[in-house]
Amino acid sequence: MAEKGFFAKILHGELPEAPISKLLGWKYLEFDPSSQVLKVEMQARPDFVNPAGFIHGGMLAAMLDETLSPTLALTLGPGEFAPTLEIKVNFISPARVGRVLGTGRIVSRGRSICFLEGQLHDEQGKLLATAMATSKIRRIIETEDA
Repeated sequence: MAEKGFFAKILHGELPEAPISKLLGWKYLEFDPSSQVLKVEMQARPDFVNPAGFIHGGMLAAMLDETLSPTLALTLGPGEFAPTLEIKVNFISPARVGRVLGTGRIVSRGRSICFLEGQLHDEQGKLLATAMATSKIRRIIETEDA
């Protein structure tokens, strides 16, 4: 894990958690640096339900983004940030209120572009959704005004 990157600082409580992470009940489970796989947990809340009684697809997409972005962020160094350029989500099974487990993996990483893939499962192991994403690794430019 990049102990000096911004995401490591969030995990260590040195920087505040993002509001979206709080909303999703995001929780770090484990990261395997050799396979570059991250496992996280989130909570699909009753206020995420659509009129059909299932978790809204937009919330599942947000959960996938909050799985994939941290996967790459854990490998970044000081002053680096990697916004998502594109994400493609496939909805596989209806999701219900409860615990959602996310797995993210770096497929390929260059100097500035990274390709990732991820999955969401329910507590019973049922596949809910998958995603493929592209992120751009950038340097955060500090200004005197900041």
